[in-house]
Amino acid sequence: MATASPDIPFIKDLHFEYGRPDQLSPLVRRVIARNPGPFTYTGTGAYIVGAGRGPVAVIDPGPNLHEHLAALKLAIGEAPVSHILITHTHQDHCGGARAFADMTGAPVLGFGPHPMTHREPFADAPALEEGGDGAFAPDLEIDDGHEIVGDAWRLTAVHTPGHLSNHLCFALEEENALFTGDHVMGWSTSVIAPPEGDMGDYLASLDKLLERKDARYYPTHGAPIDEPHRFVRAIRAHRRIRDGQILEQMKRGEVSVRDIVEAVYVGLDPRLKPAAALNVLAHLIRLRMTGAVDCDNAPTLDARFRLASEQRA
Repeated sequence: MATASPDIPFIKDLHFEYGRPDQLSPLVRRVIARNPGPFTYTGTGAYIVGAGRGPVAVIDPGPNLHEHLAALKLAIGEAPVSHILITHTHQDHCGGARAFADMTGAPVLGFGPHPMTHREPFADAPALEEGGDGAFAPDLEIDDGHEIVGDAWRLTAVHTPGHLSNHLCFALEEENALFTGDHVMGWSTSVIAPPEGDMGDYLASLDKLLERKDARYYPTHGAPIDEPHRFVRAIRAHRRIRDGQILEQMKRGEVSVRDIVEAVYVGLDPRLKPAAALNVLAHLIRLRMTGAVDCDNAPTLDARFRLASEQRA
């Protein structure tokens, strides 16, 4: 999705085979589901945390695809699964959680159900590929700081709202690593889609990661990130640049979200334009809250936006 800044050090190379477990560190293995697409890149990477024959945790088992879940179970072998951890409630992350729990007997842990927001002003918003799982219900709801302890490993939940209000990352203490879900991905910027996504929350969550000292990120889509602070700073700068591009377009008078998308996202894959529109709307909602822009009615995809009077003066 990023077109504003050439300085985000994206990692496009990813060597894998579907269904094959890849050992990424002494405590981390990954199995990628065959659900590639414009929002999932090569597919969902389900992570297995733990070594030897002791209990393991699985982070984001992925979509409800029997072939993938069977490969994930085969990769785990005889080791018991102690926990199934969910970063957030998009189908490509948690759609297979209940089926995998039935296969393993492990409890499902997550922040909570999919957020049920007031969607009427967004009724015409395009559906994205990784739609929300309205049926998701964790066996245990967890929040920031919750610890999950296994055999020679410890994971701590880090609440990072923005992409979704219920988004969690998970910190692996023994390897100074962070499983980042969709909050930070190596191959692309994240989609922030109102009303469930919130740009102000997203930027605050990026700042929260900059206060941490993680040495490696494991996103659910794409390759690991080994210079995480550099990456987060670049993403944050990208969002600020996008703010500036949007405000520059508004100097010409009232504009719509679609006007801004056509002017700013030049050469974007047409499949991604609906997501770009929602990203722009998320920026505009935050800029309206800060007093930088105005619109006469609710901020929606069809609203007309203009610079606030104090910005024009």
